[in-house]
Amino acid sequence: MSFNIALSGISAAQKDLNTTANNIANVNTVGFKESRAEFADVYANSIFSNSKTAVGGGVTTTQVAQQFHQGSLQFTSNSLDMAISGGGFFVTSSGVGTQDLSYTRAGAFKVDSDNYMVDAAGNFLQGFPVDDEGNSTSVSLTTTQPIQIPDTAGSPVKTGLVEMQMNLNVGEEALDPASFDPDNSDTYNNSTSVTIYDSLGESHIMTTYFVKPTNASLTGESNWVAFYAVDGEPVSVDSVGTYNTDTDGDGVSDGTGTASAGTWNGSVLTFNDVGAYTGSDPDPITTITLGSTGAGVLDPGADGTQTIEVRFDSPTQYSSPFEVTALSQDGITVGRLTNVGIGSDGLITASYSNGSTVPLARVALVRFANEQGLTQVGNTSWKASLDSGEALAGEANSGTFGGIQSSALEQSNVDLTTELVDLISAQRNFQANSRTLEVNNTLNQTVLQIR
Repeated sequence: MSFNIALSGISAAQKDLNTTANNIANVNTVGFKESRAEFADVYANSIFSNSKTAVGGGVTTTQVAQQFHQGSLQFTSNSLDMAISGGGFFVTSSGVGTQDLSYTRAGAFKVDSDNYMVDAAGNFLQGFPVDDEGNSTSVSLTTTQPIQIPDTAGSPVKTGLVEMQMNLNVGEEALDPASFDPDNSDTYNNSTSVTIYDSLGESHIMTTYFVKPTNASLTGESNWVAFYAVDGEPVSVDSVGTYNTDTDGDGVSDGTGTASAGTWNGSVLTFNDVGAYTGSDPDPITTITLGSTGAGVLDPGADGTQTIEVRFDSPTQYSSPFEVTALSQDGITVGRLTNVGIGSDGLITASYSNGSTVPLARVALVRFANEQGLTQVGNTSWKASLDSGEALAGEANSGTFGGIQSSALEQSNVDLTTELVDLISAQRNFQANSRTLEVNNTLNQTVLQIR
């Protein structure tokens, strides 16, 4: 009996040593959770025995329990590295379209050859689908999908609208629109340019030239002419603008002027005596020179029927220098991936070279009723079991789920100093139980030598 007790003590001490050694070995393993060997005494008694004099039968290992307290965060320069500050686990799958899910706290992710976010073992990080505003459309674990980061953003969209807001200086010199020449800056007062796109995503420069016409200032009314060019080629409006003229200087209209100069024609902007814009939006500008005849600036195969509407958003004519306060257009070209951002709520957004920012997915987190019931599968990952309960999915920063820290990793929660002390204790325990076994052997030898 005493031999068995000593052997059980040696076995328990060895288990303690193994657990401590494993903790020490993984002190630098990202997302690792330390283990603790837990023991219980062995005691057997029957109703006919005297429990007051019964001796225990040794010790047994009841559980090697993992401790899921928070590890310290180490910040990195990789935006795909993630750490959970608080409760929860990342969800990974063994393949695209499978529900073979594992759970981990190790957030060292990267992209594979297909631009999926994966861990070092090739498992795919799962995320909730999101809409165009970045809101999750579902938070069910069954709807999670591997997160993919496209290196391009969508298809090109041709420009159909250009919006601008500016101030035209009322004190500018009056010029004759008929003499307009874009190559001679003395024939126009001001200009501004914006990049536009054709149907193939090719960029072009659209320039708007402003001319203050001679004899176009009447009582309570002032006019400007706007000419347009794309890559230096004239762009015609659907209908040529006209403006009132005052040839005799009495402040009353006695004629009209045409917003044209040879092959150039444009639209007219009218302002009242307080500098506010009174005209309606100019007619859409048809890009005739961008046609598919090959004589324009479009590449072969581009949409030759492309038209652009120029919309002036509350322009002004004050006694202050020319200033463009807003200038935008609605076309985009194909964008190349420039940056990936991950918010504390787990929303992953991709930024592209065309200026678009696209929400891709929201990192899925799960929690369990009993974390210590999870089954270890290696690679700092676990799987759900009957003891852990079902995985409960949710978003970061909601409920009991922690926040996600991008460009950071959760270090092992092993305290090396404590482990070294435990190592000494386990070693002494092993030596003491070995001594017990040695004493039992000596006593048996003594009995055998009695004559």
